[in-house]
Amino acid sequence: MDVGTLLTRAARRFPDRVAVDGPHGSLTFAELGDRVVRLANALRALGLQPGDRVLDLQSNSVNYLETDLAIRAAGLVRAALNYRLHPTDWERIAADSGARGLIYDARFADSTESLRDAIPHVVVIGDAPGTPYERLVASGTTAPLQPIEPDALCGLHYSSGTTGHPKGAQRTHRNWFASVVNMTHDVLGGVPCPDDVYVHAGPITHTSGLFVLPFLVAGSRQIVLPTWDPDTFVEAVAERGATHTAVVPTMVSRLLNLPGVDRETFAGLRMLGYAGAPMPPEQMRRAHEQITPHLVQYYGLVEAIPPVTVLDAADHARGLAHDPELLTSAGRSALGVEIAVVDPGGRTLPPGEVGEVVTRGDHVMRGYWNAEHRDDLSKSVVDGWLHTGDLGRMSDDGHLWLVDRVGDMIISGGYNIYPREVEEVVAEVPGVADVAVVGIDDPDWGQRVVALVTAREGAVVDEAKVMQHCRDRLASYKKPKQVRVVESFPLNSTGKIAKKVLRQQLESEPS
Repeated sequence: MDVGTLLTRAARRFPDRVAVDGPHGSLTFAELGDRVVRLANALRALGLQPGDRVLDLQSNSVNYLETDLAIRAAGLVRAALNYRLHPTDWERIAADSGARGLIYDARFADSTESLRDAIPHVVVIGDAPGTPYERLVASGTTAPLQPIEPDALCGLHYSSGTTGHPKGAQRTHRNWFASVVNMTHDVLGGVPCPDDVYVHAGPITHTSGLFVLPFLVAGSRQIVLPTWDPDTFVEAVAERGATHTAVVPTMVSRLLNLPGVDRETFAGLRMLGYAGAPMPPEQMRRAHEQITPHLVQYYGLVEAIPPVTVLDAADHARGLAHDPELLTSAGRSALGVEIAVVDPGGRTLPPGEVGEVVTRGDHVMRGYWNAEHRDDLSKSVVDGWLHTGDLGRMSDDGHLWLVDRVGDMIISGGYNIYPREVEEVVAEVPGVADVAVVGIDDPDWGQRVVALVTAREGAVVDEAKVMQHCRDRLASYKKPKQVRVVESFPLNSTGKIAKKVLRQQLESEPS
């Protein structure tokens, strides 16, 4: 099924139920279906054709769910712009995708001027340049949406390439339907009930957005929080009936630090999912004791829509009771998902041996956008198998352990950060000679970004100026949390900076 079919089916089955509840009101399934169909038809009436790419720049809101659904239901290709990125990142994505449409929130008006100038069709939510969003919705017809082929492209999901330039993983309607099935069967443990309520506590552009369709097709309510705030989240569970959510471990840490919060506070929570980074076992234990025993971890990639593997609530209970090693596992493969661990020659390795994790199934991307023009795409699909770039090992019972990454990618607060991109920005600072950016284990963020620099001969490098330059040039989550000026770097046998040694040195320092 395509996204539009899933939407209209839900609108017909559950017309009077509340579908979504946001900061500015709520919509029933019938009202949501009507607005999305009108918007989809109106976008096509603007002149956008099937396959055209449309950029979507918003933070959490009911409008964001509408545009997410409508762009894909119209046969267009959605490229969500993370509002935390730097405007130059948005412009790179626009150029790479060849976008012909842009929907943006008016609060980003000052930082999107050059973006708007380059795109033919611009829609604005609020008071700023562009076609007014509400006027566009009102102008749309209620003509039935046309069915779309399952393998048609409906999304470009961008992350940084190894050079820091964005790469767009192509997702199809088939990919999203596979995710709906696996999220429902493996993560949620069954179809949500009418009284189940999902709360979007984190960005819908990130892991939370994977739950939009599963709860939509089940006829269950969704609450949209505009920003992540621990107190507001507690209120959503205790007062507004939220039963399910998914967050990154950093957000769990914030909940655990709230005074006076215990199991009774979260008594209504039937699932606390987490993804984007591993959670330290001690944090798992605290979350299990203080928040809820219904913990679920899932693993996936931009190139393989989650869930690829799932560590369910039973696994957490077993690990906490008598099998602590299980808590460091990423879980077992989801329904219909194949995973294997292979050596460099592609030979499947036996349980216990470490190699590259590969996966295949309907969850794997169609490939990268513009791949034929790129030489910095580290992941590849060979004979249907996605080579993830992650190193792991399997157990006899099918559990996967991720033991390292082939590259040096840093995961901080659930976001992927490529050191080379940060290094190039730091290197722009006058007086800097060499730069090494590494990720250091952090109990709150998973990893924190540390930049080490050497000064050019006769020059003095001010660490505060390096930090300020990074704030000016990088998205907030990419900038280093610490900058150090050092005399020299340890080198490996080929004369390159030995980052592994640097990480070991930094992590061995007393906290």
